[in-house]
Amino acid sequence: MKRVAVIGAGSWGTALAMVLADNGHDVRLWARRPEQVDEINKEHTNKRYLPEIQLPQNIIATTDLEEVIAKTDTIVLVTPTKAMREILQSLKVLLKSPVTIVHASKGIEPDTLLRVSEVIGDEIPEQLRKDIVVLSGPSHAEEVSLRQPTTVTVSSKDLKTAEQIQDLFINPNFRVYTNPDIIGVELGGALKNIIALGAGLSDGLGYGDNAKAALLTRGLAEIARLGTIMGAKPLTFAGLSGLGDLVATCTSVHSRNWRAGNLLGKGQTLDEVLGNIGMVVEGVRTTNAAHQLAQKEGVEMPIVNELYDVLFHSKSPKEAVDSLMKRSRTHEGEDLQSLISDRYSLDEKSNR
Repeated sequence: MKRVAVIGAGSWGTALAMVLADNGHDVRLWARRPEQVDEINKEHTNKRYLPEIQLPQNIIATTDLEEVIAKTDTIVLVTPTKAMREILQSLKVLLKSPVTIVHASKGIEPDTLLRVSEVIGDEIPEQLRKDIVVLSGPSHAEEVSLRQPTTVTVSSKDLKTAEQIQDLFINPNFRVYTNPDIIGVELGGALKNIIALGAGLSDGLGYGDNAKAALLTRGLAEIARLGTIMGAKPLTFAGLSGLGDLVATCTSVHSRNWRAGNLLGKGQTLDEVLGNIGMVVEGVRTTNAAHQLAQKEGVEMPIVNELYDVLFHSKSPKEAVDSLMKRSRTHEGEDLQSLISDRYSLDEKSNR
């Protein structure tokens, strides 16, 4: 049994805390709001985020960040990407010894264009971290909290550390794989939120399965295209943190990103959508970041570009779909050829 700190008591942070508690670990869960902490500790519920779910009693919540990280060498970060730097800056002045930092947040920081693991490395000095691990995959918190079968991937630059985190989380309901491609695992988890916005938007416009299948397929091509240029392995995007997460997020009402897109497709403004969802919609900020990355890397991402215009330049969803359908004709195989060529080129450079 280990003592594990989980920072972030939203739906996903609470669900992961439940997995750890089910495995017999002593879990300390950090939340900002005192009333939420009181509810978790006294009633063993977190009704705002996981209604009707009873939490294990070995989850203890606190608003004190120093208390939550005391006597542990493993910290699980499950905060929105926009709050990550603030949390890390608070953490680094409290850490007394090196820790393994696991993050389960799916996003890219706009402007810096850093992946979350890079933000962690940017803020936490090397002498205060043993390693950084990414946890990602198709995993709706609502289903995890019901202990329904779920599979995820953990990735780290060090396989031994990844296997340690695999052992920390794995149980009969929550199967954990390892993957050495930390770039691909992070980008797959982050970029699929953009495509989920598009899937919801398509449904909101009343389009059918044909449109959604096209969106997922071409969206995955865009994810792999950008990911490969950034150093990811193409096959990662056919795995749990790529295709798996994409399917789960684009086809489920549990997905905040799908719900946000659905409301946009039905005519609501972005401000109205975010107000109605009431929780962070990571795909919005990630669309901004991916648009910047595509321009920086010279990567063609038409779906991302159209969604960027819908979100930030008031383009109507119908106009965005029309623009995609009227693009110049091309050959589907060009994507595969491009990926193989790009990967070969990157491998050649790394071998020089």
